[in-house]
Amino acid sequence: MSTPETSRFVRLRVELVLEVEDADEVTKAALDRIAEDPELPDEERTHAEAAVTEDTAEAIAYLVDPFDLVSEVPGVELQQASWSSERISYDPDSPDWDLDEDDGEDDEEEDGIG
Repeated sequence: MSTPETSRFVRLRVELVLEVEDADEVTKAALDRIAEDPELPDEERTHAEAAVTEDTAEAIAYLVDPFDLVSEVPGVELQQASWSSERISYDPDSPDWDLDEDDGEDDEEEDGIG
């Protein structure tokens, strides 16, 4: 295992836009995952079930796990993750959704890459 002095930490920023084709299916999958979680206390389970039932974005946030995204990547270990989801208006032709757009920060230099 590498020590912090020899490790290279990288921040990976990912933005996804998902089209929900079947909200009921997403909600059911989230409820199934909640039901299968043996470590979830009853009070938290009740809160999670209510949240994913009321809002498809919450259901998706419950189903998407950043660890799953990188667990198969060789040579890396997830140190910290946070994520959220929200309902949005999406127009793929709008310049607001240009994924190649520079956000004003030079992330590559900031992270020591490049």
